[in-house]
Amino acid sequence: MPRRKSPPRRHVPADNKYNSVHITMFVNRMMYGGKRSVSQGIMYKALELVEERTKRDPMDVFEQALRNVQPTVEVKPRRVGGSTYQVPVEVPTDRGVSLAMRWILQYARARGGRNMVEKLAAELLDAANGQGSSVKKKDDTHRMAEANRAFAHFR
Repeated sequence: MPRRKSPPRRHVPADNKYNSVHITMFVNRMMYGGKRSVSQGIMYKALELVEERTKRDPMDVFEQALRNVQPTVEVKPRRVGGSTYQVPVEVPTDRGVSLAMRWILQYARARGGRNMVEKLAAELLDAANGQGSSVKKKDDTHRMAEANRAFAHFR
């Protein structure tokens, strides 16, 4: 990673079905070995399953899940005088969305279930309702930042 200038942001096209950039980003993170069509099929089927179970717009549920999992603060290690402190820092919006997607995927894969469609749909529903492993991960991150608030002046 460059020290001076940050690299330019890449433009991500919106997906065809829901016209959402977040769906495209999620599909890209879910993809293994360049198998985009497989990943898209899983995502779209999971959103259909969410719509079937909740009788709500699946995009609303997906965006609500992202908002519920997205962290606002995190801790970063900082070396000061030979010792390392966990310093709480604000999370930029784009990193927060990225972390939320990563956590939802991680805990959907770890979930018990028949296939990825059902596991992803269940994790999205849990995250949208403010429960589940990915929301717990966000709460743990916030709790860690709160516990290390004394070191905020090292920022």
